Amino acid sequence: MTISKPAQSYDAIVVGSGISGGWAAKELTEKGLKTLLLERGRDVRHITDYPTATLNPWEIEHRGDLPLNIRQENPIASKHYAFREDTMHFWVKDKEHPYVQDQPFDWMRGYQVGGRSLLWARQTQRWSDFDFEGPARDGFAVDWPIRYADIAPWYSHVEKFAGITGNKDGLPQLPDGEFLPPHDMSCVEKHFKTAMDQHYGPGKRPIIIGRAAHLTAPQPIHYQQGRAKCQHRTLCERGCPYGGYFSSNASTIPWAERTGNLTLRPHSVVHSVIYDEQKGKAVGVRVIDANTKQMTEYFARIIFVNAGALNTNLILLNSASNRFANGLGNDSGMLGKFIAFHNYRGRISAEYEGMAEFTTDGRRPNGSYVPRFRNVFKQETDFLRGYAAGFSASRTPHTSQNGLGTKLKENLLNQKYGSWSVGSHMMGETIPKEESTVRLDPVLTDLFGIPQLRMSVGFDANDDKMVKDFYEQFTEMYTKAGFTNIKTQDTQRKPGSENHEMGGVRMGKDPKTSLLNKWNQLHACKNVFVTDGACMTSTATQNPSLTYMALTARAVDYAVKEMKKGNL
Repeated sequence: MTISKPAQSYDAIVVGSGISGGWAAKELTEKGLKTLLLERGRDVRHITDYPTATLNPWEIEHRGDLPLNIRQENPIASKHYAFREDTMHFWVKDKEHPYVQDQPFDWMRGYQVGGRSLLWARQTQRWSDFDFEGPARDGFAVDWPIRYADIAPWYSHVEKFAGITGNKDGLPQLPDGEFLPPHDMSCVEKHFKTAMDQHYGPGKRPIIIGRAAHLTAPQPIHYQQGRAKCQHRTLCERGCPYGGYFSSNASTIPWAERTGNLTLRPHSVVHSVIYDEQKGKAVGVRVIDANTKQMTEYFARIIFVNAGALNTNLILLNSASNRFANGLGNDSGMLGKFIAFHNYRGRISAEYEGMAEFTTDGRRPNGSYVPRFRNVFKQETDFLRGYAAGFSASRTPHTSQNGLGTKLKENLLNQKYGSWSVGSHMMGETIPKEESTVRLDPVLTDLFGIPQLRMSVGFDANDDKMVKDFYEQFTEMYTKAGFTNIKTQDTQRKPGSENHEMGGVRMGKDPKTSLLNKWNQLHACKNVFVTDGACMTSTATQNPSLTYMALTARAVDYAVKEMKKGNL
């Protein structure tokens, strides 16, 4: 491969500017590497490109509700809680980016600089060795090539920079981190915590305040980023002009730009990775300009593919060569297989008549959290693994709209509170299976001539058993706490609907059963790294983004050291 345009050569290329891609760019540029950051969508600059961030409800045409025609045009995107009138400009529209569903799969995407880091729920929990050892212990997937000790210092590294609020809870299944002051639990959430300790034993079914990427007390490193304290507006998905929550736009990308080592190129759809047969390594990427449809090649010594789990699979599958006929690095035949996700189907709600003298005050961009308590220390159910859950309790004011004139005004001003409403949603770990795949369609292509992705991912009996157990356990827990009018709901949400798709380019010890080694490096192509959700061997029950950040920082540190040694 002859590099004909030196101006298009860099030390490193990062594909994708979301949470992991932003971290890759930040770490690479800080270490002195001239880095090209490619984003398929438009540019979104912090503060200036958040058009609805400071609008009042009455300044939005439909007060935030989606018109019927928008919902009908976007049956997949409109299922997501954050797809609203004030945020829809950050979401991919269904008809513009088609894919094939062999089984129902709701693929939620945000194609712009920052990706879904503008839209995420900002929940950040560390994994423990119960999670990294899970596949080996429980006999599914393959053994992780790392353990908690390998990644713990990198969790600390990214937590300090991103800013994570939380409490030191001392739970073996959910290690403590580098926390800013926690948000407060409501009085009923505290009551639930106390009731669980009384009935099951202290810490047996822990209820904690959520750990979230919000600046409750900014530190000097956050002020250096230009970020400020979270204002508790709970308008996060519009983009935060204060930088109160972590996003690539507010944090890692501006930081990388200030080094002078970053070139950011939006509107750049990565077609494939270029593999040099003679050199035995990747030398660059092919990029289609989203506006002109012209293809350009960019070159670098190391490449980080962080396009989002499924798009990363697509790019590698589409990177065929004589050496890799079935996709870059795919000697094992595992590429695109063992896709997994989080199961959010289960919901349970109830009411609480106590504590009528209290109500909630202000807004809180966070809730309480129930860490996994099933099958943690031993196998105790007829299903593998377990689930975590969100938990919140609040009181909603009600007003009468009866009367006319003065009477109506009095009724509207005279708010009355009902009983406390409580609710939980599960986040279940799904088991990666070889038949859960994504692959390239042999005929259908997208607007850029790139093959469409075919999804063959679904729920199984293990997932159904887990949902049933969630209902049973939380009904018992709610009852012991004195909650009434308990109702369960299966939302029937499809795989993919909560953005936590993972796998397809999994890590592992054996090149015959995995794609990546313990450094997130392709076994068969040493200068290509994958640190987004595609690299995950299993899913655990924690929200995954914090782990992506830590894996990315760790992989960059290794890659740069290897590069300086002349090994890459």
